[in-house]
Formats: sequence, C-alpha cells, structure tokens
Amino acid sequence: MNEQRKLELRKLALEARKQIIIGTNRAKSGHPGGSLSCVDILTYLYFDKMNIDPENPKMQGRDRVVLSKGHAAPALYAVLALRGFFPVAEIEKLRKPYAILQGHPDMKHIPGVDMSSGSLGQGISAAAGMALSAKHFNEDYRVYSIIGDGESEEGQVWEAAMFAAAKNLNNLTVFVDLNHLQIDGTIEEVNSPLPLDKKFLAFNWNVITIDGHNFDEIEAAVKAAEECKDKPTAIIANTIKGKDVSYMENKVDWHGSAPNNELTEQALAELDSKIAAL
Repeated sequence: MNEQRKLELRKLALEARKQIIIGTNRAKSGHPGGSLSCVDILTYLYFDKMNIDPENPKMQGRDRVVLSKGHAAPALYAVLALRGFFPVAEIEKLRKPYAILQGHPDMKHIPGVDMSSGSLGQGISAAAGMALSAKHFNEDYRVYSIIGDGESEEGQVWEAAMFAAAKNLNNLTVFVDLNHLQIDGTIEEVNSPLPLDKKFLAFNWNVITIDGHNFDEIEAAVKAAEECKDKPTAIIANTIKGKDVSYMENKVDWHGSAPNNELTEQALAELDSKIAAL
C-alpha cells in the first residue's frame, strides 16, 4: 500500500474514532474501548477492500461484514456513516428513542448492516452461514467477521469454527480483535482463551497474526486469505483497547463507559491533533 493511501486511511480511522467518542458521549452509554480497537480493520474493509455500494446497500453480490462483537457498534456506525450509508449526524442520536442507531447493529433498520448481532458467539455462526450460502449459489462475494477475544471464550465460536473448516469456507475471513481486555478484566484473568492462533490451527484454519492497527499488515493478511483456497482464515489482530485516546488506552474501565463532556473534549482534541499531524 502506498504511503498516500495509508495516510488517507489513517485519517479516516481517526475521524471514525472522533465519531465513536461523540456518539457514546451523547448517548451517555456504549462501548468506546473495544470500538476504538477494531476501527482500523473496519476502515480498511469498507474504504479499501470490499465490493459494496452505499447507494444500494442490499446489492446481491456485495461483500459482507458481520460484527460478531456487536457491542462495538459505534465503530461500525462511524465507518458506515463516513462511507456514505447514512448521514454522519445520525451518530449524535446513538441509542436515543426512535433513532436508527441503537446499542447493537440492526440489519432491519440500518443501511449497510448485514447482520444483527450482540449475543456473543452468534455473529461468527451467521457469517459462516453466509459464506456457505455463497458457495451453494455459486456467488463470489466474501464474508468478513470481527470477533472479540473475550467473545472467543464462548463455545459457539468454536462450533462455528469447526463447521467453517469442515465446509472448506475459504471465502470466510475472521478477524479476532485481540486487545486482551474484556468487561471484567484481562482475558487472562477472566477465562483465558489463549493461545488463539493454535486453537484456530487445531480447527484446521489458515491463521495469520498481525498488528491490527497497521494497514500494510491488514492488507497483506486479507490478500493472503484470498489466496488460501481450501480453508477459512483467522486473522489474529493484536490491538490496543481505547486506541488513540490516551486516557482510554489499555484501560478496562472504558469497556462499557461513556466519556463525560470534559473527557470528550480532551479526546477530540487529541484526535484532531493526530489528524493535523498527518
């Protein structure tokens, strides 16, 4: 990826981070930490990779994304809005009565959302079903899913992994957002799912480990997934919870807490400074 394109994606990801902060502040609730950790992956997929059309969100041959860690909805909403699926102003109505953007993705009311999610473990199962459907109907679209590291403590994740490998779903790519923190503490303290790479390998997946904030590595991993012809791919993305907001980085307290007005101003100033420096 050339340097200019990386700068463009970096700026878009920072703009998306601003919207995550604004949305959760206005809602006085939500999950900013894990949204900030996965937004670079979503930015790459929606702005550089996928076959999609904001003017035709239900286009039959589109590539699909299932945000299995549905509580990170602010990240998905921010990227969809910046990509043109709906007005950015909708972000300020996050979680408000009668607004389209609620606490978890809703495929019936939000343009660009391919699957309702939020019950942890179920999103990757839905993604596997979409990938199987593409095979069955000879469609060439690809399916991407993002799961949390804490979410991977769910047994359903591994049922889906077993199924996807058994059906040779090479059109399915799963990103694991490995930020090492979940609602009650570190994943190691709560119920360690590690080593995730070896687990996916044992389930007969193609496995790639990357820096989940490095666009070169994200791009290379996605291309490698496309080149794998006989099995699904798991991309273990090492990330930082609360990425790019100093007081949120690697702090479990920001898993499900919204910033107050003062901290919102601080976060937006930091993000604006990073954008200006590009």
